[in-house]
Parts: sequence; C-alpha cells; structure tokens
Amino acid sequence: MAEQGRRLFGWLPVVMALGALAFLMPRFTPPAWPALIGFMMAGAGGWFFRTQPLFRFGAFLFLALTGGYLDAAWQTKRQSPMPALPTRATILTGRVLALESLPPHSDDDEGGRRIILAHATFDTPVDAGMAPLKRTLRLKLRDDDPAAPQPGSLIQIRAMLRPPSPPSFPGGRDLQREAWFSGIAGSGYALGQLSILNSQSSSRLETVREKTAARIEATLPGQTGAIAATLLVGETGRINATTRQEFSASGLAHLLAVAGLHLGLVMAAVTVSVRALLTASERLALYWPCREIAALAGLTVGVGYVLLTGAHLPSVRALGMAVLVTLALLTGRRVLSMRSLAIIALAILLVSPVSVLDVSFQMSFAAVMGLIAGYEALREPLTRLRGEGGAGRVILSHLTALSLTSLLAGLATLPVSMAHFGAFQPWFVLANLLAVPMAAVWIMPAGLISLLLMPIHASALPLTIMGWGIQIVQRIARTVAAFPLAHEPVPHMPGWPLLTVLLGLCLLCLWKGRARFAGFAPITIGLLSIWLVPRPDLLVSPDAGLIAVRADGVLQAGPHSSLERLPLQDWQQALALPAGSLPPDCLKGLCRMTVKGQTVLLRTKDTSDGAIPPSAQDCQGVRLFISASPARTACPGVPFIDRFSVWKNGAYAVSLRHGALVLISDRSWRGDRPWVPAIGSHGMPNLPLAQAE
Repeated sequence: MAEQGRRLFGWLPVVMALGALAFLMPRFTPPAWPALIGFMMAGAGGWFFRTQPLFRFGAFLFLALTGGYLDAAWQTKRQSPMPALPTRATILTGRVLALESLPPHSDDDEGGRRIILAHATFDTPVDAGMAPLKRTLRLKLRDDDPAAPQPGSLIQIRAMLRPPSPPSFPGGRDLQREAWFSGIAGSGYALGQLSILNSQSSSRLETVREKTAARIEATLPGQTGAIAATLLVGETGRINATTRQEFSASGLAHLLAVAGLHLGLVMAAVTVSVRALLTASERLALYWPCREIAALAGLTVGVGYVLLTGAHLPSVRALGMAVLVTLALLTGRRVLSMRSLAIIALAILLVSPVSVLDVSFQMSFAAVMGLIAGYEALREPLTRLRGEGGAGRVILSHLTALSLTSLLAGLATLPVSMAHFGAFQPWFVLANLLAVPMAAVWIMPAGLISLLLMPIHASALPLTIMGWGIQIVQRIARTVAAFPLAHEPVPHMPGWPLLTVLLGLCLLCLWKGRARFAGFAPITIGLLSIWLVPRPDLLVSPDAGLIAVRADGVLQAGPHSSLERLPLQDWQQALALPAGSLPPDCLKGLCRMTVKGQTVLLRTKDTSDGAIPPSAQDCQGVRLFISASPARTACPGVPFIDRFSVWKNGAYAVSLRHGALVLISDRSWRGDRPWVPAIGSHGMPNLPLAQAE
C-alpha cells in the first residue's frame, strides 16, 4: 500500500461507482439511513485517524462508497414522476427544445425528423387545466410535413404518444430506467401537420450549425457529405444504414460519433499550428510563452467545436478532461495522469452517479485509463525507439505510437463493446491504424480550415480535400468489413461479468507493481461468462405478440407485426443467433413443440381471444403453455404464460434445465424500483387527486 503513493487516489471514483451500483442494482429500493450513518462514521474516522495513512485511506474509501450510494439515492429521489400519457390520439401543445434528423433505416429510406418538446400539455377532457409537463417528449414528424419549427417556438400537433418501452427480455436494456433519469416522459409520432403558434427565431449558434451543414452538403453530396457534417457540426441524421454497418463491422463506428477523439484531433491540430507559427519568429520564440499560448488557443477552439457539434455528453466529458490537460500544461505538471482522470470521474459521478451504467462513460474511461497505463509502462522503450530524434526514428516512433494508441484503447474497450453491442471485431486495430492517422493529419485539419474560410465563402477547396480523405476512410471501412470474421456476434453478457471485467481492468491499470497482473483473472472470468451463462430456451415479448424458441442454432419466431421488430432484434443480439420461423403449424395458431425433451404448447394466434380452450388431447403431457391470448382455464395444472401474465410481469424468459422449468419475468428481474411501473399503472395523473382519494 505504501508503494502506491498518489495512485491510491484513482480508486476513489471506482469505490464511489460501486456505492452507486449498490443502490441502483437491487430489486428493491434500499434505505438511505444506513449509508448516511456510515458516511458520518467514515468522516469521523478519517479525522480521528488522520495521522495514520492506512486507516485514513480506508476511511476515505468508505466515505466514497457511502457517498456514491447516497448520491444515487438523491438523484433517484429528485426525479419527477412519470406522467400519465393519453392512450388515444390527442392534440398537444408544447415548446420546441430541438429539431433532430433521424438516420434512415435503409438505403432507400430518407430518414425523418424529430422534435423534442418541453412543457407539453394535452387537450383531453381528463387533462383539461393540467400544468405543463416537467419531462420532455420526443415526437417524430410526418415525412410530408413542411414545417420547420425553431428551438423555442410554441407548437401544436395531433399525435399518438407512448411511454418508454420495458426491456425486451429480463436483463435486457432498460429504457424505462434511462428515461427516468434523463427526464423523458415518452415518445410518439405525429398524425397531422405541425402548427406553429408562436414562432421564435433560433439561437445564433443553431443558425450557424444549420448553415454550415447546408454548405457542407452542397459541396460534398452523398454519404461523404453526411460524414463531413457529422465531424464538423455533429449532424448524424443523414448517415444511412449501410455506412453505419460498414463502420461498425470494421471497428470505426467511433468516427461517426463526436467524442473525445475528434476533440483531441481538433485541439492538437490548433495547438501544433499556433505553436509552429509563433516559433517561426525568433523574437516571439525567445520572449513569449509559445507553448502556453498554443495550449490556450487549442482549448478555446475546442470549446467552440464542442458547442458547434451540439455539446453532447461524451464531448462535454472529453472537454472536461481537456481543461485539466491544459491546466497541467500551463502549470508545468504531467499532462495525462491517473490523478486527472480520477478527478474528472469523481466530478461526473458527483453530478450524475447513474452515469456509471452509461456505455459512453464506461468506454471513454476504459480507453483513457488503458492509454495512460500502457504509455506509463512503455515510456522507456518508446524513448529508446525515438533515440536522438532523427527523421527516420521520429516517423517510426509516431507510427508506433499510433499503433499502440489504437491497440491499447481498442483492447480496453473491447469487453465493454462486446457486452453492450454483442459483437467482436478482431480487425479493429488494422482499421484504426489506417483510418485514425487519416483523420488526424488530413480530414480534421482540412475541415477546420473549411470552417475558418466559410465566412468569406472560400470553403469549397478545403471541403473537397476533406472529402477525398473521407472517401479513403470509407473505402478502408468497406474493405475491412468484408474481411472474414470481421463482425462476429457474441451472446449477451450479464451485468455481473461486465462489472468483473471493469474491476479487473481497474486493477490492471491503477495498481503499481506485479500484483496488477492479477487483474487478468477477473477479466478472463468475465469474458468466459459470455459462453458459460445459461441461455433461455423460450422468449415472450412484453405484450405477448411475439414468441420465440431457441432450437437447432436458430431463433425460431412466430408471426409478428412491425411493432415486434425491435424485440426480435434484441433477442437476436442477446443470443447471437439468426432469426427463423416456427414450424408451419405454429404459424397458424396452436401447436406442440418438443424443446430439450419436454413438450411445450404454443398458441401464437387466436381469433377467439381465449374463448376456445385447447382440447384435452392438446394438453396431454404438456410442460408449459404459452399463449398470445388469455389462457383462462386451459390445461388445468399446467404452468402458463399468456397476455395477462406479461401485462402484470413484462417479458418472460424460460429455461428448461435437467427436467426443471425456470420462468423469469422482467418484473422479478428488476423488482420494485421507481422507474418500474406498478401493475396496471399508466403514470402519475396530470391533475391533482381529490382530497378524499
């Protein structure tokens, strides 16, 4: 412990994140008073043992643990309740927060537009006189709607609304929890044309974004222009499904989402250019602090770039890290260290402890932690490689550094990517080794020059040069995506193996000494769990509209509508299996299937809505009855899952193990938490209840 020194500070955000998880993960809402008592005791213990480093550090760890727990409890408590949304078409009035472009689902689709509304009210008899919603609504506009509302405008529109969807299977992505903490009330789609009641001009920054995106698309048509608009103004709505798939399969999907990489490239280009210009003058180089001036110029442009691209959470998080890096340069401290990374992590967790469950939080900090630890371990070999600074050695050291950056960041984030996206991309290092240098020395510098020249209408040439570089990156992504095993699906990783992997990565990167290599053990255990954890044999969607059976390496699904497309995709990703169809008898209605030696009765269609029960012959020897309609009194003594079962308990996963029948519902998995709606609940009424009630 004494050898760790200041590196022990890096464990504070880790322990704080564990405290937040201790509150967020249980299937019941744990009380806050034990953590409050522990927090006060830890504070008192830290003061009492302030002269004993080991006990003082233990007190700080317990303080961070209970602090994360209490912070998560407070964040959960202060969220507004989910409102009751109209179940039928309604006219709603609200103020526009943003107008977004939606990515197309296919190459033939042109995408669409979505508005984010705040302070919405509903024109229904039940909600007459309601106060404006405290949560936001996301509404997809009609494709033929010519209206272009500006942020701040008051609008009215007829629409269908729906609350956040429950998980597609027990343990799946929890959109209801995400909506609870992000302040979203629900989403929907417009049925009529949008009417602008009170037009308000957009902000100057939003106007600049729109004009810049239009200028880019006019110079660079097609997907090249769509990628350029993404890199320069954060406009991702025009990238089609094929481009996304190619970049995802090649491990280059991070280039299509403005985050730390893009901000780092922009700031590096500005810093290097400004310093080169200043040192070109002998007087300025001798009398001015050129390094500090260049760093401040890079940070200033970085702030402008984050605002221009929409100030999304990953880029804002990266900007906080950039501020610390700039302060380190100005004060002569180490530019990148675990201490600065820990400070940023602590700040984010203090503001929003639920961020520990966010994939962007996990991937960004895993990548930076891997880079810092990797370069600390390889500093001496890299210094020897650079030697005296000859041209050949400098080029070789830069190429080695780029390769190491791609390798270290990719390996650190690979388990997180596998857990959240269900894919293994073995060629990501090669793709990033070719594409990231292109973005660093060609694409982003040309894009910055085009932004500087746009006010004088001279941006066509640098945009064209930028487009050439983007086309090369597109060709790299297309080529690597065609390699064998480029995008291998992997089964769903539960929460505890991912936690094990991340803790092993923290031990490997944060600890000092040979004991750090013990971190490979939990990482290996977590990765092996992907193939060792039992998989469900039958799945039922949250509305019982889709039933699927895992058999013969295929996910055999019953007939379903377009509303069930997303659950089916989630099941395919979770099980890493292709989709197929149930036997023809099952597609017609009632059928018997043998799954792992046990007979299951399926009813995927029922025109009688449960009024006609299965015959005694159909029920003979049946181990489980699954029905898309009410089961009522069918098959006495046989366990069943029907429409009422999923109405009460959500989606179901069924496992048949050694003759035993294991039924897991979404409600039994998530438990009783504020973001899990009660049985039959549609949300908090928008008008106050009567006194008698």
